Parts: sequence; C-alpha cells; structure tokens
Amino acid sequence: MIQSRLLRRLRLLAALTAAYVIAGKLGLEVAYVHPSATPVWPPSGLALAAVLLAGYDVWPAILAGAFLVNITTAGSVATSAAIAAGNTLEALLGAYLVNRFARGARACERARDAFKLAALAGLVSTTVSATAGVVTLSLGGFARWVDFGSIWWTWWLGDAVSDLVVAPAILLWGTHPRIRWSRRQVMEGAGLLACLVVVGIAVFDGLVPWRQGHYPLEFLCTPVLLWAAFRFEQRGAATAVVVLAGIAVWGTLRGFGPFARPSFNESLLLLQAFLGASGVMTLVLAAAVGERAEAVDRLRRLAVSDPLTGLANYRQLAQALDAEIRRSSRTERPFAVVLLDLDHLKTINDRHGHLIGSLALRRVAENLLGSCRAIDTAARFGGDEFALVLPETGDAAAWHVARRVAERVAGDGEQPPVSVSIGVAVHPRDGATLEALLNAADRSLYDSKARRRRAVPHPAR
Repeated sequence: MIQSRLLRRLRLLAALTAAYVIAGKLGLEVAYVHPSATPVWPPSGLALAAVLLAGYDVWPAILAGAFLVNITTAGSVATSAAIAAGNTLEALLGAYLVNRFARGARACERARDAFKLAALAGLVSTTVSATAGVVTLSLGGFARWVDFGSIWWTWWLGDAVSDLVVAPAILLWGTHPRIRWSRRQVMEGAGLLACLVVVGIAVFDGLVPWRQGHYPLEFLCTPVLLWAAFRFEQRGAATAVVVLAGIAVWGTLRGFGPFARPSFNESLLLLQAFLGASGVMTLVLAAAVGERAEAVDRLRRLAVSDPLTGLANYRQLAQALDAEIRRSSRTERPFAVVLLDLDHLKTINDRHGHLIGSLALRRVAENLLGSCRAIDTAARFGGDEFALVLPETGDAAAWHVARRVAERVAGDGEQPPVSVSIGVAVHPRDGATLEALLNAADRSLYDSKARRRRAVPHPAR
C-alpha cells in the first residue's frame, strides 16, 4: 500500500513537472522584452493550484520544471537555479497566504475569499519571482539594469494574471471534477460557448470586416462573462475566462483586436491587464451568485424542516399530502398517512428534564427515517406527534410500516425507554381531503391508545 501511494505521488510529480515545462515553453514563445520574461506565463497559476490541491511537498516538481524551462532558454546553470527557486518560493508563499487567509483550495467559492486570492496570490506573492528573476539576470549579466523596470513589470504581470485566470479554473475543476447537468443546462452551456467564441473572434481575431480598425470592442465580452457567472457559477465562469483568454492572446499576437500595438510586448501587457481585471470581476460575481444560491437553498430547507428533528415540518407535510391527493385522484392508486404519538412525553420531561425529552423526540425521528423509502415523507406533525406519507401504499402495508417503526422505537436500547402509539388513514377510503385524512389518522391513533390503555394501564400523562 505504501509503495502504491509512493508510485502515485511520483507519477503526480512527474506529470506536474512535464506540464510546467510545456506551459513554460509555450509562454516563452511570446517573450519579447527578454527571453526569460513573458507577459503570458501559465506555469504560475499551475504551480499555485498544484500546491493548494496536492500540498506543499510538490515543490520539487515545480523547482525541476522551472529549472528545465530556464536552462533551455537563456542564462547559466546558476541563474536558472536562482530563477527556479524564485518561482518555487512564489508558489509556496502564495499557497501559504491563501491557505492561511482565504480557505485554501476552496478560495474561489466565496466572494471575499476570491478577493483575497487575487490580492495575496495574484498581487503579493508574484513579486517574489519577478524580483528574484530580474535581479538574478541583471547580476549575471544577462539583462541590463536600465531595462530592470520593463522586464520586472512584464514578469510580474504574466505571473499575476496567471494566478487570476489559470489557477481558479484548475482549483475549481480539481475540487469539483464531476459535471451534473441536465439536458437543458448542457444546451445552455453549448450556447454560452458558441457565443463566447463568436464574441471573442469578433473582438480579438481577424475574421471580421473591421479587423484593421482596432476598435475598443472589449466591452462586448462583459455580457457573455456575466452570463457565465450568473448561470454557471464559479467553475463555468472561470472556464469562460480561460477560453476568452486563449482567443484574445491568439488574436492579439496576430495584430488584431483593441489592444494591438506596434510593440507585441505592449499589446500583451494591455491585454493581460484586461484579462486579469475581467477574471477577478467574473470570479467574484460568480462566487457571490453561488453564495446567494446556497443561502436561498438553506432558507428553503429551514422553511420546510423541523429544527429539532430535521424532519419535514407541517408546511412540507401539507404540500406532500396535496401532491399525493392529486396523484392518487389521477391514477386511482391509494396512499396512506401514518400518525405516531410519543407516549408519556410530559412524564419524561418531568422526571428526566426537557433535554432528555428532546432527545426522545430525536430518537423517534431517527427510527422513523430509518423505516422510510426515498419516496416517503416523514414529518413532525406537532409537539410529540409525527406523520409519515406513504405513496402507493394500502392499509395492510401501512400498518406493517407503522408497527415496524413502533418496534424500532421501543427496542432502540436507549434510556429512558420510549414507545409510540400509531394510527393509519388511507386515501380515498378514509377521506379525500387533507383535513379528512389527518382527522381519520388521528382518530385511528387515539383508538389505538384507548385499546392499549384497556389492555395495560399506564400512568396519566
């Protein structure tokens, strides 16, 4: 087992090193201000996401990848090692800050944490690599001190935008790799992708009549990014930004789009500034939309559930009964309502305290849930009364379920021992409305109580 884990870890480190080298080489293809400084540097976001997802001990892979990229590009072994150390330290520092202040790999799930990710990793930690790299190149004689500022800004912006665009997409897909979309969502996603490609080409590429005009049409990207943020939340929004970034970089390098300038480096710097700002805006908005959806879902659950037992409350019970009455009337198939009453709750409260009484109610709820099917609805009907809606169930089967619940409650082995009384009503035999069914089940329950009192006297409640 240990050997298997070690092999998996080594494969992960090897894959990370290979990915870093490939991404680094692609980024250095557009290094115009200096062979080692590029405004497009995907490895920065890749390294940050890898450390956040896989842990700090992946640093050797980052160090090896950065060294291989630099030693095969420009400089000496010493400068390549120093630059690789700076790149590795940047990833470790950024991951530490995000873990410490922005919930680590889950930083993109809340708006305020997304802001912290942008500030701490995108703006702060990236200064480490840029400073270490440019100082190393200048001291080694591979860069002129007079060019220090332009090289530093190019290096820093490439790393920063990668942390704002590449890292969030990897983090979100790494923490939520599965897609659970309906057919409608798949169709909408395809429409979003098509619109994103069309708008990206119209703004940044040369396949349009106004390709030589360099008109400031970048604002056309905003509605598509807003669509992604509102409809597909964080993961979809981050992916949309990555797709747009790829189209925008490709078009800008070909001399098209609103950011095209005579200098390729200037063009890419302007484009990266736009992509970084758009990425942060889209990610934060998507996180806020996700938080709102979670809050609405939480409120919805609270509105239909009992806070003590976690069962459905009376409102949800009434909705389930109404739905079953309509279905049963349409299909002419019966359904049953079971009422259960916790016996002698007042005596338990008086003798053992209300906390034990609340625990007794929870015990009944747990046993009730344990006897339910997925299609059944278990609810707390009142103070010490519970209800169970059983679709597609007749009288005999309903009594069987009710007795099974009563037996489980009586035999749960906890103290003090508790018992429940049960009653059953079946639609449409015992009533065609919600009130009639509940009244019939209540009468059945109290008939059961009366029979039990005649058989075995109990102390007054």
